[in-house]
Amino acid sequence: MNFLKFSSLLAVTLLTACASTTAPPSNSAEAGTNAATSSSGATGVSPDNLNLQTSRELQRTAPTRSAPSTERATSAGPLSNIDAQSLPSRTVVALAPPADLWERIRRGYGMPDLDTELVRDREQWYSSRPDYIFRMTERSKKYLFHIVEELELRGMPTELALLPFIESAFNPQAVSSAKAAGMWQFMPATGKYFELKQNAFRDDRRDVLASTRAALDYLQKLHGMFGDWHLALAAYNWGEGSVGRAIAKNKRTGQATSYQDLSMPMETRFYVPKLQAVKNIVSNPAQFNSKLPLIENHPYFQTVTIRRDIDLTLAAKLAEVDLADFKALNPSINRPVILAAGTPQILLPWDNAEVFQSNLEAYGSNRLASWTAWVAPTTMRPAEAAKRVGMSESDLRNINNIPARVVIRAGSTLLVPRSAHMADVTERVADNGQLTLAPEVALRRASVRAAKGETVASVARRYKVSAASVAEWNKVGANASFKAGQQVVLYLPAKARNKTTTAKARGKTAIAKAPAKGKSVASKPRAASAKVARK
Repeated sequence: MNFLKFSSLLAVTLLTACASTTAPPSNSAEAGTNAATSSSGATGVSPDNLNLQTSRELQRTAPTRSAPSTERATSAGPLSNIDAQSLPSRTVVALAPPADLWERIRRGYGMPDLDTELVRDREQWYSSRPDYIFRMTERSKKYLFHIVEELELRGMPTELALLPFIESAFNPQAVSSAKAAGMWQFMPATGKYFELKQNAFRDDRRDVLASTRAALDYLQKLHGMFGDWHLALAAYNWGEGSVGRAIAKNKRTGQATSYQDLSMPMETRFYVPKLQAVKNIVSNPAQFNSKLPLIENHPYFQTVTIRRDIDLTLAAKLAEVDLADFKALNPSINRPVILAAGTPQILLPWDNAEVFQSNLEAYGSNRLASWTAWVAPTTMRPAEAAKRVGMSESDLRNINNIPARVVIRAGSTLLVPRSAHMADVTERVADNGQLTLAPEVALRRASVRAAKGETVASVARRYKVSAASVAEWNKVGANASFKAGQQVVLYLPAKARNKTTTAKARGKTAIAKAPAKGKSVASKPRAASAKVARK
């Protein structure tokens, strides 16, 4: 009984203490100073300046510029009203992050500044193009919060979030002349090294989540190699091998090995100054005659799981998102259909994710995809492939981006119309499908005479073409026979036809009458009797 009384008394004491610590501050001016100390200039914490945060953000302490300990106070007011000795020792954490994402980026700067003439040159270039700066930064709204989140989780400098301004102007569809693609401009081989899938249906070098993960992995790897962010950036642009050789060369000659001391191509020489110039503009836009659009410090998009193949246009419609905006968030999708086995999630604006789920449920069991994948069983021309899948050749070429004068190699995966009861594409095809093309061999029409007892099959074997093709060219059945001397139409590769003609010519020359003694006669083989024309 005494124990219960003691417990009750202790509980009352604790509740009283808690109530005293949450009482309104006695001095409103001091309360305002406390808020400013904890949120870097904010005038107070209210529902208006509390922004949506992800659970990851709530779980960690963001780096802040804390005031001296003598100026700190709890939310209860001055420490003079409380026995300081009775309070536990703990760090005061800002409750509200910056409302503006640009300010959050500024707070996380962690790279040494570069102050050179090349930086001044790039500052001048960008500041003379305020419209260009605004367009780039407006485009970055969709992606910047996610990049900053990932950088902070890894403890990396937040000015690296500005790197896509330099690489692609934040255009995930950008492709360089060297075939680098996406926001972070990955080359095909580098993308594969960092597990960015590139197949007939998707290119993860353009994927917002996957490419950001790969880019930060790569930058961390380079920083680990060189121990310097400027050298890491040079290697990101020029290649780690090139930077390594430049450093080794300077070491051999006793020269310094910093970024500014290395001999490098002009593009790489300007690379870090460009980033520094953009960093300076973000730090003080007004100084550079620039305007940054407001980017609120909360997620722009969220992921939504896809369980069935679905047309791209239908997905955008169900999400009630403009198709261009849908593609901007899901730029890795190469075709007009999303294959659930290969692309199990899509990105949607934060408020549209729930709308999509609701509309999808209302859509019911109706067919979601009008396209599927078909694997070519043999090497064939686009016209033959189109005939097999019930499409026109022009539609097959357009939907699969097949250029002229090529053949489709066996094993290639093509997008074709989907019937009503067809199953979704398998994971193996969705993840590994490739369209492999080869130059079409130039064919010439040739006419040859059939020997006695010649059949479609024997002619096909003699000229190494398919019996089906011989039958089709001559409008006969696959088992048909030819009469002796009958003209048989063939389409043969130009080189093979020339060899046949040459062989015939040699035979004619061999039986020609020998020239008279002392005279020289130039052999002029007769032209082949077959009329030859390019198809």
